[in-house]
Amino acid sequence: MIFEITSLQDERIAMFSVMTEAQLRNRLNAEQGIFIAESPKVIRVALQAGYEPLALLCERKHIDGDAADIIQSHPEMPVYTGNRELLSELTGYTLTRGVLCAMRRKTEPALDEILKDAHRVCVIDSVCDTTNIGAIFRSAAALGIDAVLLTRSSCDPLNRRAIRVSMGTIFLVPWTWLDAYPTLHDLGFKTAAMALSDKSISLDDPVLKAQDRLAVIMGTEGEGLPQATIDQADFTVRIPMFHQVDSLNVAAAAAVAFWELRK
Repeated sequence: MIFEITSLQDERIAMFSVMTEAQLRNRLNAEQGIFIAESPKVIRVALQAGYEPLALLCERKHIDGDAADIIQSHPEMPVYTGNRELLSELTGYTLTRGVLCAMRRKTEPALDEILKDAHRVCVIDSVCDTTNIGAIFRSAAALGIDAVLLTRSSCDPLNRRAIRVSMGTIFLVPWTWLDAYPTLHDLGFKTAAMALSDKSISLDDPVLKAQDRLAVIMGTEGEGLPQATIDQADFTVRIPMFHQVDSLNVAAAAAVAFWELRK
């Protein structure tokens, strides 16, 4: 079903044009929450992961072009189209290869469910930068991390920019929210806080790789991990560096840690 739009104030495309991330997420009624996936490649990854498409917004040339297979596989999905000049008024639209898809969120899995067979997991603690969230997920998918857990003070992984930066890998790695670190210990995990400390051990210390189940905790840039989180961890870990450099971007540090500690 294809619909021509002539105004960005058209209520049918409010989810693409005027709704905020918080409104899309709909915290008060999470089962009705939606998110926006950008570009045909990312949309395909989400569809293959079982996410339900609700509507598509694209230029007409994409209907018979690089979005044709997406439209053909979901004939019941409304497709809204308009000229490039109109659609380019949408923030970020010109960066998406001209295709946006509104999709329904899934029910968030229980912590014990996604950790049942996991051996290496990442915990993202209070990281609010969407670019870093997306980059961490991309490294997690590429380097064998079984699941990603986020504290409630972290950014929503289904934020538009986080999804785009992750290249859709957010749909490939199981993730959910973590409310208390002791729960990880109850589920048989040792925890490794990535932080500078007098008690830090090197990332290549054999004791870390010897752990059967290990959760690597990454903190926000600047302030790093809260001291309480570091105190609760089984290990405090640093990445050996040169030239008096004391830290890396959190996404870069995560990639290094994931590679070194892979199971």
